[in-house]
Amino acid sequence: MKLYLCGGGSGKQIEFALNNFSKSLDKSKPILYIPLAMNEDTYDSCELWFSHEISFFKTNKYEMVKSGNELSCKNFNDYSALFIGGGNTYKLLKELKNYNIFNKIKDYLDNGGIIFGGSAGAIIFGKDIDCCLNDDGNIVNLNDTRGFNYLNDYSILCHLNNSNLRKNRKHLINYSKKYKTLYLPEEDVIIISDDKLEFIGSKKYIVFKDGTYFYHNFSNIKKDI
Repeated sequence: MKLYLCGGGSGKQIEFALNNFSKSLDKSKPILYIPLAMNEDTYDSCELWFSHEISFFKTNKYEMVKSGNELSCKNFNDYSALFIGGGNTYKLLKELKNYNIFNKIKDYLDNGGIIFGGSAGAIIFGKDIDCCLNDDGNIVNLNDTRGFNYLNDYSILCHLNNSNLRKNRKHLINYSKKYKTLYLPEEDVIIISDDKLEFIGSKKYIVFKDGTYFYHNFSNIKKDI
């Protein structure tokens, strides 16, 4: 398995991570782009964005799904990787659980699959997604907010900057009494490969744990996690 968890950046912001992702791909197969965190009326603009983004992958082969039902019918092994984009994390996770895709994604990843998740597409791979409540809002009334939990019981929040920290600090302090959380800047990407943990990026992230928080360099991430 190879799982890329991106703090929300794209293009030049995370070019080194996208190049790394590109090297993992079987270029004879298309990428499956999953924009289900976004509103349906924005899917055309999502596809336009992705058609430019894949230039960093050194391929132009991709397919895009526009519903959970359509995604549930796909054989993931027909694709070089899944690319799960950003938007509303609650909408995304509800789609995956309503159409029984959640376990299908887990099986794919556990059996050698490759996934790139950005923003909402990364947050779902933490332990729980309520870390993003202030950013996204639970607009779909999702009850089961448990994520895939691929980061040693950490939840994940993206788009760390000074403004977002001011907005989320109080919520994350309280939330971290139950769920420890990694808060990632847009420019940084965590790579989980079987039992290995790598990172690409140079900006500091924040660990929220037991009602407090600390800035860390990515050189400390293996010790933290």
